[in-house]
Amino acid sequence: MNKQAATGTLMGLALGDALGRRTEFSDVPTILRWYGPWRELALPEDAKITDDTQMTLAVARALRACQERGVAGPERFADELRREFVDWYRSPENNRAPGRTCLTACAHLMTDLPWQDASQIDSKGCGANMRVAPLGLLRHYGEFAAGAAQLQAALTHGHPTGLAASDLTARAVWLLAQGVDPAGLVGQLRSYAYENRDRYHERWLGDLWTRSQDPDAGHFVRRGWDECLAVLERLDSVQRTADPELDPCAYTGDGWIAEEALATGLLCFLLFPGEPLTALRRAACTRGDSDSIAALAGAFAGAHLGADAWPAEWTARIEHRDELLELGALWDA
Repeated sequence: MNKQAATGTLMGLALGDALGRRTEFSDVPTILRWYGPWRELALPEDAKITDDTQMTLAVARALRACQERGVAGPERFADELRREFVDWYRSPENNRAPGRTCLTACAHLMTDLPWQDASQIDSKGCGANMRVAPLGLLRHYGEFAAGAAQLQAALTHGHPTGLAASDLTARAVWLLAQGVDPAGLVGQLRSYAYENRDRYHERWLGDLWTRSQDPDAGHFVRRGWDECLAVLERLDSVQRTADPELDPCAYTGDGWIAEEALATGLLCFLLFPGEPLTALRRAACTRGDSDSIAALAGAFAGAHLGADAWPAEWTARIEHRDELLELGALWDA
């Protein structure tokens, strides 16, 4: 990754998160009235992040801990994630509009319950995949990356669509970091979804599916992939014709749920694949979950263009700058 794709990904995610923090929960006319034209949205002076970046850092720390110990199996990763998520839950900094599902699941993770019982099996909120980008920064995207991407989602969001969307989000980051042409990205993601539609990662997920109403693990996992395929098909049909002046949420959804966050974050990036700041600003000026949409758009743009995508006057001010750079350097090495 000589373009420093890992640094670009993590920094882009945090910048998008900070840019969308002020605009979340507002509609587009209100955002334009308060902040002016969307193409001129400025990064707030304090550049504070939300729970999106906080939990991305938690996933990154858990992954680093496994790599440093040389033990990177499902049990170790689940233990490290659990520790990081509980630390986040207990932190006084956990006051950045955290999602209800994450709060409920993390409260259960503080107990002796198996993590599968802590998981909110009916939730597919975007908290499943807003934090998964670190898994896309590995050199190889195989069984470990896919299983770990789904596991980090499953600790809080057990819905199969949350698992599939997280896998696809990490896969998209990895493909872009490897130099895949953005024009063919959605097609590659659709192919990946079809290839994995019948695969339940039992080694990573255990008996999670039994908490659902599905008759078997295959039915459970197919339900998630099919919902993701439906939104990817919608994205594929509009990515070349969408009007960049219209709210992207009108095309692919408001982003409160996992598959829509993936699709709308991708759409914002694909509208401006060579203009990372414009992609972030478009993502932040939306009626939906603006910080999560912009965080994902920033991760995709940073993976594609690398660390140089982001201006120094922005990166110098972002909260957690030093840790973002440290983690980025780890996977850029």
